[in-house]
Amino acid sequence: MMSQRSGGFLVTQIHHLGRRVFSELLKVRGLDIGPGQGRILFALWQEDCVPINELIKKTLLRKSTLSELLDSLETAGHVRRVQSEEDKRKVLIELTEKTRKLLNVYIEVSVEMTNIFYKGLQPEEIDQFETYLQRVLDNLVKHEEK
Repeated sequence: MMSQRSGGFLVTQIHHLGRRVFSELLKVRGLDIGPGQGRILFALWQEDCVPINELIKKTLLRKSTLSELLDSLETAGHVRRVQSEEDKRKVLIELTEKTRKLLNVYIEVSVEMTNIFYKGLQPEEIDQFETYLQRVLDNLVKHEEK
């Protein structure tokens, strides 16, 4: 009998616990956003005022999930939907001024989270680990594209 590998289960546990820790670190600094919302904001901090389809690619969220998260971010005053000047059929998502100013807080928490995540690991171990994770992600993306 083949032994069951636990990598997927471990990644899921890390994901869920990491989300809770990250949310708590944000909340302590007055930034009450969920991890899914944070993924969207992070993508917009890298490139603001993008169409929803672009956000789907950047966040790997399903369209329905992204829509729900955008609704809550819009209600909280973090983003707004605007009509594209070039193509009136296109809706763009842009950060509000108040949220643009929160980038430094988010980066600070991201650095703290990275330090927690990799505590006790050597740089070469981190490099190897991240290489493996990227390969697994690439496998999943290719599988979903079939």
